[in-house]
Amino acid sequence: MATVKRMFKRILVLTSGVVLGMALSVGGLRVATMWNLNPFAKSDLSKASNYVRDVMKLVNENYVDEKSVAYDQLARNAIHGFVEALDPHSEFLEAKENEDLEEDLTGEFGGVGLTIETRQNRIVVIAPLAGGPSERAGIQRGDEIVSIDGKPVETTANSDAIVTRLRGKPKTKVLVGLFRPSTQQTLSISLVREIIKIESVRDVHVIDDDIGYVQVTEFSDHTAEQFGHALEQLVHQGATSLIIDLRNNPGGLLDSAVEVVEPFFRKKELIVYTQGRKPSEREEFRASADGDPLALPIAVLINAGTASAAEIVTGALKDTGRAIVVGERSFGKGSVQSVFKLENGEGMRLTTARYFTPGGVSIHEKGIAPHVEVVMTPDEDTKLARQRARPDITDPKDTLERFGFERVADRQLETAVAMLKGVHLFEEPAAARITRR
Repeated sequence: MATVKRMFKRILVLTSGVVLGMALSVGGLRVATMWNLNPFAKSDLSKASNYVRDVMKLVNENYVDEKSVAYDQLARNAIHGFVEALDPHSEFLEAKENEDLEEDLTGEFGGVGLTIETRQNRIVVIAPLAGGPSERAGIQRGDEIVSIDGKPVETTANSDAIVTRLRGKPKTKVLVGLFRPSTQQTLSISLVREIIKIESVRDVHVIDDDIGYVQVTEFSDHTAEQFGHALEQLVHQGATSLIIDLRNNPGGLLDSAVEVVEPFFRKKELIVYTQGRKPSEREEFRASADGDPLALPIAVLINAGTASAAEIVTGALKDTGRAIVVGERSFGKGSVQSVFKLENGEGMRLTTARYFTPGGVSIHEKGIAPHVEVVMTPDEDTKLARQRARPDITDPKDTLERFGFERVADRQLETAVAMLKGVHLFEEPAAARITRR
């Protein structure tokens, strides 16, 4: 398995990713600066900016509250409006928000551990981060955040505005009001903020002596390295097939997703590509690691909380016939955001491209359909998460006493195991194929 280590020496092209105190998942994040406006659009730009300037002047001179209409604040309000009207992922970042974003990119932050998305003016939970305060409190994917500390969430609020309200110093409390569509319940949950440290590769073990299992919770700078170590560990323990659990994985760095999937691809083979507004703005991400690819039968577990970079991994393995996909249709987050540095410490996050699987399929707002559909309810997901958090509790009586519910069967995992056992019946041992390739 020495070749596995070599597979992860590729330097990341994308320099930053998003995992917030309450994170907004993105497919990839590139850093740019705003220069050189198109000279051919200067006439239209001048007309538009003159019109905006005239309206700002009217507001500044006539609005009843003079303190509310300073030109610098009007300009920022205008930028918020036209950028954030584009889509749920584009936004203008004022200095404090931009600073918070840069801090978040370090991978440690004080928060409650949620991933969210804006849907039809609602703040919806994609998934609680594994092991975080929200997961332990029982917050479920699909829950809608309706209030924070007793104050309603505005229908026009963007995700980062909600993130800012939920962030804070560790050990401080925040009261989150939720509406749960699945049960029509309104809930109020008190959470204690923690330093969130994301362990992106977790629960590495072998099932039934020969099926390796690895859970990937998000894609950050170190995920590929951790995943490589997990592969080495599993093969050393005798694994001849592999389950990659991407359920409730909100995404992260696009390049991290590419590097995670590289061990299974030949050098220069296409893994994913992004396409901007112009035909020339196509960027391909191909496997760059030397050495033979691993020829392991693979099953990938996904659900409605599988998004963004996690969908890149799933789509690459599915499109190329390298994996059986089990679970539920994924979330459908297929856009790429670029971050532009502006003046005064401010910034702008803008959707600049969409990504496509090797077969040319865009999953944006569609998601990836599994080969084998096994649907589990949010309640089952929550109970399974609590069971996984305490692997030492396996006895049904202890589970009922500790958690207040009977053990829940992981039907998606069981199905994946059954599929891989079926593959073993008809194929030669994967270990043999690894050594011969």
